[in-house]
Amino acid sequence: MMHSLLLLISDIELFGTDLFDQKDFIELLARSIFNFLIVGYIVRYLYYPATKNKDYLFTYLLISVTVFFLCFLLENVKLELGFALGLFAIFGIIRYRTDPIPIKEMTYLFIIIGISVMNALVNKKISHAEVVFTNLIFIALTYGLEKIWLLKHESRKNITFERIELILPEKRQELLEDLKLRTGLNITRVEVKSIDFLRDTAQLRIFFFDDEQK
Repeated sequence: MMHSLLLLISDIELFGTDLFDQKDFIELLARSIFNFLIVGYIVRYLYYPATKNKDYLFTYLLISVTVFFLCFLLENVKLELGFALGLFAIFGIIRYRTDPIPIKEMTYLFIIIGISVMNALVNKKISHAEVVFTNLIFIALTYGLEKIWLLKHESRKNITFERIELILPEKRQELLEDLKLRTGLNITRVEVKSIDFLRDTAQLRIFFFDDEQK
Protein backbone atom coordinates (compact mmCIF):
# COMPACT_ATOMS: atom_id res chain seq x y z
CA MET A 1 0.00 0.00 0.00
CA MET A 2 2.70 2.46 1.07
CA HIS A 3 4.92 1.42 -1.85
CA SER A 4 2.10 1.98 -4.32
CA LEU A 5 1.42 5.39 -2.82
CA LEU A 6 5.07 6.35 -3.15
CA LEU A 7 5.12 5.25 -6.77
CA LEU A 8 2.00 7.30 -7.42
CA ILE A 9 3.52 10.41 -5.82
CA SER A 10 6.74 9.87 -7.77
CA ASP A 11 4.84 10.29 -11.04
CA ILE A 12 3.45 13.69 -10.04
CA GLU A 13 5.23 16.84 -11.21
CA LEU A 14 4.80 20.33 -9.78
CA PHE A 15 6.09 23.30 -11.80
CA GLY A 16 8.20 20.96 -13.92
CA THR A 17 9.82 19.23 -10.95
CA ASP A 18 9.10 15.80 -9.47
CA LEU A 19 7.01 16.06 -6.33
CA PHE A 20 8.83 13.14 -4.75
CA ASP A 21 11.87 11.13 -5.85
CA GLN A 22 12.16 8.09 -3.60
CA LYS A 23 15.76 7.22 -4.52
CA ASP A 24 17.11 10.74 -4.08
CA PHE A 25 15.14 11.29 -0.87
CA ILE A 26 16.47 8.10 0.74
CA GLU A 27 20.00 9.07 -0.28
CA LEU A 28 19.54 12.54 1.22
CA LEU A 29 18.17 11.08 4.44
CA ALA A 30 20.93 8.48 4.83
CA ARG A 31 23.79 10.85 4.05
CA SER A 32 22.44 13.65 6.23
CA ILE A 33 22.09 11.29 9.21
CA PHE A 34 25.61 9.98 8.65
CA ASN A 35 27.04 13.50 8.40
CA PHE A 36 25.19 14.64 11.53
CA LEU A 37 26.49 11.65 13.51
CA ILE A 38 30.09 12.36 12.48
CA VAL A 39 29.92 16.10 13.10
CA GLY A 40 27.85 15.65 16.25
CA TYR A 41 30.43 13.31 17.75
CA ILE A 42 33.34 15.66 17.00
CA VAL A 43 31.54 18.73 18.32
CA ARG A 44 29.74 17.21 21.32
CA TYR A 45 32.23 14.63 22.57
CA LEU A 46 35.61 16.07 21.48
CA TYR A 47 35.25 19.85 21.29
CA TYR A 48 32.69 20.59 24.02
CA PRO A 49 34.27 18.58 26.89
CA ALA A 50 37.54 20.45 26.29
CA THR A 51 36.11 23.97 26.08
CA LYS A 52 32.63 23.90 27.72
CA ASN A 53 31.57 26.52 25.18
CA LYS A 54 27.89 26.06 24.33
CA ASP A 55 27.81 28.99 21.92
CA TYR A 56 30.18 27.33 19.46
CA LEU A 57 28.50 23.97 19.99
CA PHE A 58 25.27 25.53 18.72
CA THR A 59 27.07 27.31 15.88
CA TYR A 60 29.02 24.31 14.61
CA LEU A 61 26.00 22.02 14.43
CA LEU A 62 23.84 24.54 12.57
CA ILE A 63 26.63 25.52 10.18
CA SER A 64 27.25 21.84 9.42
CA VAL A 65 23.57 21.16 8.69
CA THR A 66 23.29 24.31 6.56
CA VAL A 67 26.43 23.62 4.52
CA PHE A 68 25.52 19.98 4.00
CA PHE A 69 22.00 20.60 2.70
CA LEU A 70 23.13 23.58 0.64
CA CYS A 71 25.83 21.55 -1.09
CA PHE A 72 23.69 18.44 -1.49
CA LEU A 73 20.66 20.20 -2.96
CA LEU A 74 22.75 22.35 -5.30
CA GLU A 75 25.00 19.52 -6.45
CA ASN A 76 22.80 18.85 -9.46
CA VAL A 77 23.05 22.48 -10.55
CA LYS A 78 26.54 21.62 -11.85
CA LEU A 79 28.36 23.92 -9.46
CA GLU A 80 29.96 21.01 -7.65
CA LEU A 81 33.67 21.46 -6.79
CA GLY A 82 33.91 25.14 -7.74
CA PHE A 83 30.88 25.93 -5.64
CA ALA A 84 32.14 23.87 -2.73
CA LEU A 85 35.52 25.59 -2.69
CA GLY A 86 33.90 29.02 -2.93
CA LEU A 87 31.53 28.27 -0.07
CA PHE A 88 34.35 26.74 1.90
CA ALA A 89 36.44 29.90 1.48
CA ILE A 90 33.58 32.20 2.46
CA PHE A 91 32.82 30.36 5.68
CA GLY A 92 36.50 29.77 6.37
CA ILE A 93 37.19 33.51 6.74
CA ILE A 94 34.18 34.30 8.91
CA ARG A 95 35.06 36.75 11.66
CA TYR A 96 32.28 37.85 13.98
CA ARG A 97 32.56 41.60 14.65
CA THR A 98 31.77 41.44 18.34
CA ASP A 99 33.91 38.43 19.23
CA PRO A 100 36.67 37.23 16.85
CA ILE A 101 36.87 33.45 16.70
CA PRO A 102 39.97 32.04 18.46
CA ILE A 103 42.38 29.87 16.45
CA LYS A 104 41.18 26.58 17.96
CA GLU A 105 37.52 27.41 17.28
CA MET A 106 38.42 28.42 13.72
CA THR A 107 40.16 25.05 13.27
CA TYR A 108 37.06 23.18 14.41
CA LEU A 109 34.96 25.37 12.08
CA PHE A 110 37.33 24.45 9.25
CA ILE A 111 36.91 20.74 10.05
CA ILE A 112 33.12 20.93 10.36
CA ILE A 113 32.68 22.72 7.03
CA GLY A 114 35.15 20.41 5.28
CA ILE A 115 33.38 17.25 6.48
CA SER A 116 29.95 18.62 5.57
CA VAL A 117 31.05 19.63 2.06
CA MET A 118 32.76 16.29 1.51
CA ASN A 119 29.79 14.21 2.68
CA ALA A 120 27.38 16.26 0.59
CA LEU A 121 29.30 16.16 -2.69
CA VAL A 122 30.65 12.60 -2.81
CA ASN A 123 29.53 10.83 -5.96
CA LYS A 124 29.42 7.31 -7.38
CA LYS A 125 33.13 7.43 -8.24
CA ILE A 126 33.89 7.28 -4.52
CA SER A 127 32.98 4.10 -2.65
CA HIS A 128 31.12 4.08 0.65
CA ALA A 129 34.17 2.51 2.29
CA GLU A 130 36.33 5.47 1.26
CA VAL A 131 33.79 7.95 2.63
CA VAL A 132 33.48 6.13 5.96
CA PHE A 133 37.26 5.74 6.22
CA THR A 134 37.85 9.46 5.57
CA ASN A 135 35.29 10.48 8.20
CA LEU A 136 36.80 8.08 10.73
CA ILE A 137 40.26 9.54 10.05
CA PHE A 138 38.90 12.98 10.94
CA ILE A 139 37.51 11.60 14.19
CA ALA A 140 40.67 9.64 15.03
CA LEU A 141 43.01 12.57 14.45
CA THR A 142 40.81 15.00 16.36
CA TYR A 143 40.42 12.54 19.24
CA GLY A 144 44.14 11.83 19.33
CA LEU A 145 45.13 15.50 19.39
CA GLU A 146 42.42 16.57 21.85
CA LYS A 147 42.34 13.63 24.26
CA ILE A 148 45.72 11.92 24.06
CA TRP A 149 48.45 14.28 22.91
CA LEU A 150 47.05 17.56 24.24
CA LEU A 151 45.99 16.24 27.63
CA LYS A 152 45.74 19.69 29.18
CA HIS A 153 43.36 22.30 27.85
CA GLU A 154 44.68 25.83 28.16
CA SER A 155 42.00 28.39 28.91
CA ARG A 156 42.33 32.15 28.73
CA LYS A 157 40.64 35.24 30.07
CA ASN A 158 40.88 38.94 29.28
CA ILE A 159 41.20 41.25 32.27
CA THR A 160 41.73 44.95 32.96
CA PHE A 161 44.82 45.54 35.11
CA GLU A 162 45.56 48.84 36.89
CA ARG A 163 49.13 48.26 38.10
CA ILE A 164 50.78 49.07 34.80
CA GLU A 165 54.20 49.39 36.45
CA LEU A 166 54.22 45.57 36.56
CA ILE A 167 53.85 45.09 32.81
CA LEU A 168 57.54 45.79 32.25
CA PRO A 169 59.42 42.71 30.91
CA GLU A 170 61.77 42.62 33.89
CA LYS A 171 58.78 42.47 36.29
CA ARG A 172 56.97 39.64 34.51
CA GLN A 173 57.39 37.19 37.41
CA GLU A 174 56.06 39.76 39.88
CA LEU A 175 53.12 40.36 37.55
CA LEU A 176 52.33 36.64 37.45
CA GLU A 177 52.44 36.35 41.22
CA ASP A 178 50.12 39.35 41.62
CA LEU A 179 47.63 37.92 39.12
CA LYS A 180 47.70 34.47 40.75
CA LEU A 181 47.00 36.03 44.15
CA ARG A 182 44.08 38.10 42.85
CA THR A 183 42.42 35.54 40.63
CA GLY A 184 43.19 32.34 42.53
CA LEU A 185 44.23 30.76 39.24
CA ASN A 186 47.53 29.02 38.53
CA ILE A 187 48.40 31.33 35.65
CA THR A 188 51.12 30.01 33.36
CA ARG A 189 51.65 33.01 31.12
CA VAL A 190 50.27 36.44 30.37
CA GLU A 191 50.07 38.67 27.30
CA VAL A 192 49.76 42.46 27.26
CA LYS A 193 47.11 43.32 24.67
CA SER A 194 46.96 47.10 25.09
CA ILE A 195 47.96 49.92 27.45
CA ASP A 196 45.89 52.98 28.34
CA PHE A 197 48.22 55.57 29.91
CA LEU A 198 45.38 58.06 30.35
CA ARG A 199 43.59 55.68 32.74
CA ASP A 200 46.72 53.90 33.94
CA THR A 201 45.29 50.51 32.96
CA ALA A 202 46.32 47.67 30.70
CA GLN A 203 44.34 44.96 28.96
CA LEU A 204 45.88 41.58 29.74
CA ARG A 205 45.18 38.08 28.52
CA ILE A 206 45.96 35.41 31.09
CA PHE A 207 46.41 31.70 30.36
CA PHE A 208 45.90 28.76 32.69
CA PHE A 209 45.17 25.02 32.54
CA ASP A 210 41.66 23.96 33.57
CA ASP A 211 42.88 20.65 34.99
CA GLU A 212 45.08 22.44 37.52
CA GLN A 213 42.34 24.64 38.96
CA LYS A 214 41.25 22.33 41.78
